[in-house]
Formats: sequence, structure tokens, C-alpha cells
Amino acid sequence: MTLVIIRKTLAWCSVINIGLLLWWFLFFVQAHDWMYRLHRKWFKVSVEEFDSIHYRSMALFKASLLFFNLVPYFALRIVG
Repeated sequence: MTLVIIRKTLAWCSVINIGLLLWWFLFFVQAHDWMYRLHRKWFKVSVEEFDSIHYRSMALFKASLLFFNLVPYFALRIVG
């Protein structure tokens, strides 16, 4: 596998993951009440806990995207 293929793969993984993160955020903002009602059926969680869980999960997803997709991509751009 060449560096070009790895770079392209990391670039597309980044694009897809950024799209998923944006979709998650927009869906959370636009359909918050519906999502909360759906999850409340399965878990006993308050609105504040629900928001906190999603906020922390989005932050973890964003940090993972940064460290596992974008940093290696830019490192390979610098090297090769």
C-alpha cells in the first residue's frame, strides 16, 4: 500500500466522520425532544443528563477524529 492510498483513505475517512459529526449535531439540535422521548423509554435519564451525555460524546468523537484521522493525514502530507 502506497502513501498516496493511505493519505486518500485518511482524507475520505475524515470527510465521512466530519459529515457524521455534523449530522449528529444537527439532528440533536433539530430533533432534541423526539430523541429525548425515544431514549427516555429505555433509560431513566433527565434532560440535563441526556444533553451532557451527547455533548461529551460529540467531544470524544471530535477528538478521536482529530487524533486518528486528521493528524495522521497531515503527518503523511508533510512526510510525502
